[in-house]
Amino acid sequence: EGILERLDAGEVVIGDGGFVFALEKRGYVKAGPWTPEAAAEHPEAVRQLHREFLRAGSNVMQTFTFYASDDKLENRGHTQRFTGQQINEAACDLAREVASEGDALVAGGVSQTPSYLSCKSEDDVKTIFKKQIDVFVQKDVDFLIAEYFEHVEEAEWAVQVLKTTGKPVAATLCIGPEGDLNGVSPGDCAVRLVKAGAQIVGINCHFDPETCVKTVKMMKEGVEKAGLKAHYMSQPLAYHTPDCNRQGFIDLPEFPFSLEPRILTRWDMQKYAREAYNAGIRYIGGCCGFEPYHIRALAEELAPERGFLPAGSEKHGTWGSGLDMHTKPWVRARARRDYWEKLKPASGRPFCPSMSVPDGWGITKGHADLMQQKEATSQDQLKENKSSANKM
Repeated sequence: EGILERLDAGEVVIGDGGFVFALEKRGYVKAGPWTPEAAAEHPEAVRQLHREFLRAGSNVMQTFTFYASDDKLENRGHTQRFTGQQINEAACDLAREVASEGDALVAGGVSQTPSYLSCKSEDDVKTIFKKQIDVFVQKDVDFLIAEYFEHVEEAEWAVQVLKTTGKPVAATLCIGPEGDLNGVSPGDCAVRLVKAGAQIVGINCHFDPETCVKTVKMMKEGVEKAGLKAHYMSQPLAYHTPDCNRQGFIDLPEFPFSLEPRILTRWDMQKYAREAYNAGIRYIGGCCGFEPYHIRALAEELAPERGFLPAGSEKHGTWGSGLDMHTKPWVRARARRDYWEKLKPASGRPFCPSMSVPDGWGITKGHADLMQQKEATSQDQLKENKSSANKM
């Protein structure tokens, strides 16, 4: 069954996790450009991560095509041995190969572009999306996702292009309760996406599960108030972000190399899965920071609704039950749900604060500092960036 048939039937669809961050930690993605050339350059790494998410319970193998538009692949001096088409084709083949090993669908994804940020025309931006979806149509992916958009206008353009394929379309924004970067509310954003043709709407990235679920609830309220219908999805960060502003975690001083103290536990993930389900969200997955064990936690929490456990649970006792085989009695005593549900984990960092003060430049599309370029960032530009940062 396709994605809409599953959601129409009330099934829970478990998404996958954050390929960009996971593969950066494994040495296959470069932080900064965050582009997915690994799909063509190191296919074995991408294939293995797909398999781990499938074993953890994912129903969707999302193509590793995040930021795979030509304008992003060539941005700020980033040189490639592969074309955007080669990367997109390789990513589709890998996702389909692994999806066929289980009961999984393949989703082709597009994301926001440097061209939009640099105020290129609607036609220019849509041409970039069209080039990507030509590959997705050729490879016959099961559905399409427009994900990681800070501005609903660009997401609308993406949805309009994706709809021309005749395939189901999902659209997720990387926004919080304050709305997109132009101040459009989550409810209004959702209405615009549904009217553009998206059958599934929601949130991905930039914020933690609690914030994302709250924002999807606002989207759901807006859609229902407008007399429209949609399915809802949530693919948040695996990091706690109570101190984030409108821009989300990229404004945190720890982004991107010191976020580990914020990571959610598997028990936090089970709580997220239950809260998302109770909010009426049926497509539940993750984004940056999500590892396969996080996805397994979602699948385990929702096993009663899904009717089965994932294959990865063969090596994981529910709520720590496997600890009853530990050699130490005090560890065996932890083999129970109430212990892990009530635990407040320590960070082990006695001189670190519990929260940070995020950067707040308050700029978006159209500002000179956000104009993109093919040339590498110059030393003078870096000096200007540092000077501006010191003034904030």
